[in-house]
Amino acid sequence: MRSKKPNCTALVLPGGGARGAYQVGVLKAISELLGGDQNPFPVICGTSAGAINAAVVASHAHEFPVGIERLEHFWRTMRCDLVYRTDAWTVFKSGMRFAVTLLTGGLVNGNPKAFLDNLPLRQFLQKTLRLEGIQTALELGALRGVAVTASAYTTASAVSFFQAHPKIDEWQRTRRGGQATKLSLDHLLASAALPILFPAERIGLEYFGDGGMRMVAPLSPAVHLGANRILVIGTRDDIPDLAPQSLPDYPSAGEIGGYLMDTIFMDTLNADLTRMKRINKTLELVPERFHKRAGLINIESLVIKPSRDLRHVTQAHVHEIPRSVQILLRTLGGWGRDWRMASYLLFASPYCSELIDLGYADGMAAESEIINFFQG
Repeated sequence: MRSKKPNCTALVLPGGGARGAYQVGVLKAISELLGGDQNPFPVICGTSAGAINAAVVASHAHEFPVGIERLEHFWRTMRCDLVYRTDAWTVFKSGMRFAVTLLTGGLVNGNPKAFLDNLPLRQFLQKTLRLEGIQTALELGALRGVAVTASAYTTASAVSFFQAHPKIDEWQRTRRGGQATKLSLDHLLASAALPILFPAERIGLEYFGDGGMRMVAPLSPAVHLGANRILVIGTRDDIPDLAPQSLPDYPSAGEIGGYLMDTIFMDTLNADLTRMKRINKTLELVPERFHKRAGLINIESLVIKPSRDLRHVTQAHVHEIPRSVQILLRTLGGWGRDWRMASYLLFASPYCSELIDLGYADGMAAESEIINFFQG
């Protein structure tokens, strides 16, 4: 990890579909605990739903509490039909395209795009987001840079599109890189295009999907943008699942899909955090005069994750999923037994509000850790 400007704190927001509402509650707690109008995160990075949250925070970096208030309103008024089309006919047609393609061996309708149509999300974000605020925040010095990551299907690489201080260079590593640009709605939708569920987004001459698929080093965009301290707000708890006492039913496609999403959004992030801590411990054993020569710095981190299993929260709210989507989940085997997939698609106000409240409570419970982290 390259040595960069000191005293720069990054906010990293991984994906999680509807679970992204949890991040809002934690940010609300941080805003209240720190007080004032100053943005505590000069660097902001997000993936998938975290990319949308990151864009809202970055566009209000010069008025941080206002940004958090708008983000909370955004999620507390959320509805499934603001994210994807929920009418029975649209969902039925999408499912039939896949069925016909399978039954005809691809000879008829050979390239169905996705199970769900997320055009409502584009329309909703067009009315809601104020992305021009990112440039304002940069010019006022309230923001150093913001990055959102998407996965390029053709080149099989992770691309972190970033809008930042002009002195920050692009970067290229194996299967991942950073590309300077003016962030647009296309970048956010590309980052949030959950595989199979939502259609890929075209940017330039390539199609992009959810950023978590190819990003093997989720913390690297924050480091490249100059961070030496990173606060991560996760969307999955660390409570281990209990081992089965008897042989369960064979896992359904829906269960496997939910499992893969868990892997995409959190497992690589946890691996990157472990790698970063190992580098920090190694640096403790190396004389400081050699740190610069090695191009390494110690990076402090703080991770806040849900104190509850969000699948349990989901189970109490599944009736809020539109009937047509319930049928789709039942067809895929993502209904009952394991609520992982449902937890990513439940964009309903009561569910999102409960996640916000949980995030706020978890943030307040970590008051001493948060204060100590920002005081250095």
